[in-house]
Amino acid sequence: MVIFDSIKIGRRGQIWVETVVYTLIGISLIGLVLAIVTPKINEYKDRTIIEQSIDSLSVFDSKIKEVLQAPGNKRKVEMGLKRGDFYINAYENKTWFELADSRSKYSEPGESIYIGRINLTTQELTKRYKVILEIYYPQYDITFDNLDSPENKKFSSASVPYQFFIENKGFDDDGKLQIDVTEG
Repeated sequence: MVIFDSIKIGRRGQIWVETVVYTLIGISLIGLVLAIVTPKINEYKDRTIIEQSIDSLSVFDSKIKEVLQAPGNKRKVEMGLKRGDFYINAYENKTWFELADSRSKYSEPGESIYIGRINLTTQELTKRYKVILEIYYPQYDITFDNLDSPENKKFSSASVPYQFFIENKGFDDDGKLQIDVTEG
């Protein structure tokens, strides 16, 4: 009888060893799949953020076009920033979005492409990319809070969307149409 008891214990021990081995193999496979899939998921997230930023800049640009109809026109636009920074440079009459640590190579590095009025440039960094979306307004005098400051006005990512008011202020002293942007 002692021989049969040791055989039963041996079989039970073998079942536990097999269970542990199969569990470790399963966990290893899950870890391997996550190691391969996670970078692709993060790249897709950054690509989505860039596409949403293109849409946001297009809406911002369309609001500027809407106020051109007559002096005194004023429009409100909301801009959500989950990642990256939005800039307004009143002195150079331009706005741009910058994602400094993108995992997505959205376009060929160093080459500028246009998506509508938006100039998109991807710069290659060490392991990531910097994606810049710019809109220039050379035909208008863009001001921020009625100031033509050479400093960049920076808006960083936030959980709550930014509100901007865009107003047609009429022609300035140089004969350019003045468009004022204020934060709401």
